[in-house]
Amino acid sequence: MSKMVEIRWHGRGGQGAKTAALLLADAAFSTGKYVQGFPEYGPERMGAPITAYNRISGERFTIHSNIYEPDYVVVIDETLLSAVDVTKGLKESGAIIINSEKAPDQLRDKLKGYKGRVGVVDARKISEETLGRYFPNTPMLGAVVKVSEIMSEEEFIVDMESSFKHKFADKPHVIDGNMKAIKRSMQEVQIV
Repeated sequence: MSKMVEIRWHGRGGQGAKTAALLLADAAFSTGKYVQGFPEYGPERMGAPITAYNRISGERFTIHSNIYEPDYVVVIDETLLSAVDVTKGLKESGAIIINSEKAPDQLRDKLKGYKGRVGVVDARKISEETLGRYFPNTPMLGAVVKVSEIMSEEEFIVDMESSFKHKFADKPHVIDGNMKAIKRSMQEVQIV
């Protein structure tokens, strides 16, 4: 992949958008790609809308700004569809991936005329069933890798397992739950 891929994450404080962007950057970096993963800071607080970003490329780049025309947008909280212009600048050649139990076509009217691909995955259900609590960022991470194809699923799974083993060395049940959430979201994401 030499073409740069830009991803914008929308979530609420405490839902893990920043963590997901950083994990994605780490995973892509481990495959030899050049990466950036960063949040946009402001007066965020728990529950307030936040934005995070990824740039991933097979070649060096020197851009150091927010992302205004992303290839992909990830929406961790469906309520943001009516609160934030999540499709602003989104390339129609890319896709938007939304945490929702609804079908993609049921959400299209909330996307301000966006005509590109719409993906959905029920990150709430997946995280509650695999982790026992609502942590939507892990399933959304698997869904964006599946839809964007920024790296192979196999490379991503191996890297995430290694990352989780390091981060949760004393909590093996957390590693297993997170890996199940990622794999399941990659299988269940719907894109039209």
